[in-house]
Amino acid sequence: QVQVVESGGGLVQPGGSLRLSCTASTSIFSIYTMAWYRQAPGKQREQVATIASGGSTNYADSVMGRFTIARDNAKNTVYLQMNSLKSEDMAVYYCNTSPSLFFSWGRGTQVTVSS
Repeated sequence: QVQVVESGGGLVQPGGSLRLSCTASTSIFSIYTMAWYRQAPGKQREQVATIASGGSTNYADSVMGRFTIARDNAKNTVYLQMNSLKSEDMAVYYCNTSPSLFFSWGRGTQVTVSS
């Protein structure tokens, strides 16, 4: 099973920025549509952004215009640039394939937005 490792989370003030990274242990990373998901306490995991193998992207309405997903197939890595962070963005962020979940879930990376 493909493993992923997410990183880049942390504590940031409202309006701040973070860049998340997720690296997968597969040599065929480039064929997958990748996605970032997040789960806030007491809430279901939700998909926030996707990037297809060809580079086309989609975003949840809640992050449109603030988050940017990108990928580097040579590094088997997907990124999430998060700008203008809000308290409601606070969650554990995960990456996986989309729409089917082909990879094992990683531990995620915690994003805390607080002043």
